[in-house]
Amino acid sequence: MLLTEWNTEDTIAVAREEGLEEGLEKGEKTAKIEIARNFLADGFPHEIIQKNTGLTLDEIEKLGNQK
Repeated sequence: MLLTEWNTEDTIAVAREEGLEEGLEKGEKTAKIEIARNFLADGFPHEIIQKNTGLTLDEIEKLGNQK
């Protein structure tokens, strides 16, 4: 589709799709953080938490410092 062929409905559809993707990514990150917090509370090593959540060691350390 050429840029000149776009209309308001197309623009809204694209924006909605991008918003949904962004929302899903944010939700996934929130879930990973919650899982990491649970692992930390149970005393798991940071490397194990990293392996199972995909968070960085820096992110996990920051979570461990929050209380």
